Parts: sequence; structure tokens; C-alpha cells
Amino acid sequence: MQYIKPTIKISSRLLAVFICLYLPACSADTIYRSKDAQGRVTYSDAPTPDAKPIRLPAPIQRSLHHVTKVLDGDTIVLKKGERVRLLGINAPEIESRYRDGEPGGMAAKEWLQRKLQGRNVSLEYDRQKQDHYERLLAHLHLSNGEHLNLMLVEKGLAMVNLLPPNLRYADAMIRAQQRAERQKLGIWSLPDYKPRPLTQISQKSRGWQRFLGTPVSLKRTKRYSRLIFNSKIDIRIDNDNLALFPALESYLHKPLEIRGWVSRRNDHYSILIHHPSALVLR
Repeated sequence: MQYIKPTIKISSRLLAVFICLYLPACSADTIYRSKDAQGRVTYSDAPTPDAKPIRLPAPIQRSLHHVTKVLDGDTIVLKKGERVRLLGINAPEIESRYRDGEPGGMAAKEWLQRKLQGRNVSLEYDRQKQDHYERLLAHLHLSNGEHLNLMLVEKGLAMVNLLPPNLRYADAMIRAQQRAERQKLGIWSLPDYKPRPLTQISQKSRGWQRFLGTPVSLKRTKRYSRLIFNSKIDIRIDNDNLALFPALESYLHKPLEIRGWVSRRNDHYSILIHHPSALVLR
């Protein structure tokens, strides 16, 4: 099985350097690629009707910090009390007074504790440095070169959860997850995370889930584009993220595995999809 890869990819760093040499306003995060009738390609920092957006790679920023506590498989606390959420992944929840534990949650936490507790770690930021909970968002690197976000995925201790615009290491994360799936490591061996038909969605569908279904139609609104499975179930994609996806029509009438969290409003269920890696062709 494979996810449908986006038709527009982030340009290489070398291309970004050349673009910046020729665009005086190269401080923008996005440039636009267009092709004329003669096939000539041009780049601009201003959008035009037929231009395709290209995200420029963000500069790498790393800083060294001391870890005082590991809260779970994807959240740590630094010496000054800042909480850090690991980018690009989601680890199963551990039990607390606020939520039930999920299978695999303690395994992820204990592995990260062995790697980090009481040690220094380099934090590498992407485009957004904080989330709406005021947690720092980072990739974690040890002095020996180990990339902990990636290793959690490789070992099946966490699943890929890519949230634009923070897409650094996206391809490496996806490949690591595919290997873990094939080898049935960690969560990929647990019955709790086996894919189920979308028709089995219910108000008890909590946490990260895998569902199987075939979209039959497409509906667009001002904010979202929705792939409709039946009158009570859809998946929705924020229109701001559509450039990451192939034409949504290419998903219609094809069996898909959908990965994410279910939301419910009255008797209608929906899954918000941020990145095409959460839609896998079966």
C-alpha cells in the first residue's frame, strides 16, 4: 500500500539559493513557479493565476537544552520549565487524570526516558516554533547524531503526524513508518490499531484511528474540501493545504486507509486530514 504523493514538492536547498539570488524579496516563505506557452519557467515572490506555490526550506535553527522530565512519548520538559512537543509524530497517550491510556503509550514514554532523562538535547525548530498551547515544537537530536523523532517512528513507538507548515524530514518520516509497518513493529503489531471499516465509526472512536473506506463524491466550501463517503461520514482538508495534495478527484472511487482523529457533530462524523501521508491507497 502507498500514500498518494503530492504533485508539488518543496524545492531543493540549492534551487532555493539560486532563487534568492534573483528575487530581491526572498524573505518570503513561499515562491511561485509558472510556465508560459513556450515552456519557459519563471519564479516570483508574487502569485499569479496559473502559478504553483513552492515552499522554500526554512533555515535550520538548533539550540542545546537540558531535559528534566519526559511526560510521554512525544512531550518533554526542559530545565526552565518549557514543554516541548516533538514535531512530525504522535505517540499513544499515557493514562492520566485527564484521559485514558492508549496501547503502546508507556512503551514510547519509557524508551524516550532512557534516551533523554537528565541529559542535554539539541532542539531543531521548523517554521513554527510554538503551538497554540505555547509548547515549543522541535526535532530532538542527541550529540551522537541520533534523531529521536525519527527513531520513535522507526521502532513503531509513534506514528507519523505531519502538520503544515512544519514538514521538515517528512519524506524520511514516511519511509521510516513504512518500514515499521512492514516489519510489524510496536503499534503496528497491536490489534487496537488495525484498520476498521469507516462504517464502524461511533462516538466511542477516540484517539488516533485507522479506517477503510471509498470516497464517492467531493464537496468544496470556503474553508474545507471534503471527500464524502456517505451521508454521515467525510474527511476534510483545509483549503490552505490543498497544494500539498494531488487533485482530490484522484481519490474518488478508490479504496483508502484514512489515519487520524474522529470528530463528531450530532450524527455526522469527520476526520481532519492535514497531509497526504494520512491517506493510504489500499
